Order: sequence, then structure tokens, then C-alpha cells
Amino acid sequence: MLVPTQLGGGIRQLEIIEQLLKVGIGRVILGTAAVEDHKLIAEACRNFSESIIVSIDAREGHIATHGWRQQTELGIVEFVLSMIELGVKRFIYTDISRDGTLTEPNFTTIFKLVNTVRLPIIAAGGISLLNHLIMLKKLGVAGAIVGKALYTGDINLKQALATAS
Repeated sequence: MLVPTQLGGGIRQLEIIEQLLKVGIGRVILGTAAVEDHKLIAEACRNFSESIIVSIDAREGHIATHGWRQQTELGIVEFVLSMIELGVKRFIYTDISRDGTLTEPNFTTIFKLVNTVRLPIIAAGGISLLNHLIMLKKLGVAGAIVGKALYTGDINLKQALATAS
């Protein structure tokens, strides 16, 4: 059985996206490229449709790029709507200020995104309890990225998978 995979980080060329998909990557995640190269995003969506995910990496309501090091003035909803116009059909939302903190997800922004976009949203950042996963599911997210909480044991993977199904 193949495990579905998603890969992102530094991908800025259509040829690289194509190579990754050919070797079995299920979806390619684009972040900085989505902010800086709308032509690439439009072409990637036209050629690879459902295999493209755009990452919404945000701090205090604004998009950050280049590995979260550069802050922009671009608002989250404004950015997402521009990506939808280019053909993007799914997103990963990360609240940078909560990532790795074991606090809680930014439920307010996630709720706004799910209801504004009405496309699959994967939530990340601050997820530390099974109750967070239950709430995210109720909000309508397509998935969640749990990292540090697995390492610390705050979330048990088997219980999390059972909660998600």
C-alpha cells in the first residue's frame, strides 16, 4: 500500500513539479512561489489541478514567505481569493505564531477561511489536543498537520486517526 505524500519547500519551477509528481509525490505544496509567481501557479493548476496545494503561511493576519522569514502586507483572504482565481483548489493554512507552541489552532481564522473559501483547507499550527482535532473537524477542515504534539505524546496517533475518521 502506498502512503499518500505531499512535498513542499523551495519549489519554483513547473519542471520540478512535474518530476515530483512522476516519481509518486501525490501533491506539491507551493508557498513563496504562490506569492511571487502567479504565472507559475496558473500553469501548475492548469497542468496538474488537484495535485497542487498552496500554503497560506501567516503571522498576525499577513502572509509570510521565504521560510517564514519575510513578512508581507498581503492579507490572508485577499491572497486566497487571488489563488482561487488562478485555479488553486486546496490550501494548507499555518498560523506561524502558533506552530510548535502546543497552544491551540487559530480557530477564528480557520473558521473564516473554511467558510470564505469553501475548498479543502488543511490546518496547522498549535494543535496539541484531541479536542483540537474534533473542533477542526466540526469547522469543516479537510485535514490537520500535527507535529510537536506527536513527539511530546500530547496526542496519540492511533487516537488521532480514530478521531479523524
